[in-house]
Amino acid sequence: MIDINIIKNWYQLSDQGVMREIGAAVRRMRLAQNLTQQELAIQAGVDRLTLGKLENGNPSNLLTLIQVLRALGQLETLSDFEEQSVSSPLQAARLQGKPRRRASGKRSH
Repeated sequence: MIDINIIKNWYQLSDQGVMREIGAAVRRMRLAQNLTQQELAIQAGVDRLTLGKLENGNPSNLLTLIQVLRALGQLETLSDFEEQSVSSPLQAARLQGKPRRRASGKRSH
């Protein structure tokens, strides 16, 4: 798997910069598998122009990214979005049986 976390600080990038880095990572993954844009587009069920736009860092939708990552066998790239384990026994007891559904917001004092 190609590590998409090459950029040390994503927060230093503009939104456009983040899109460019994601597109470049998709391109590296595709080339590592020796696939043409057309071949990957067919496997992913997207248009070749759509894939080209994604690789060039142009705005794309989340579904397109998921389809492309699935076709590349790289869905594990999204593993950082998995639910994190509870850090303390007290917190685990509070959440047991009822997953959190909304945030309470920040409280000002």
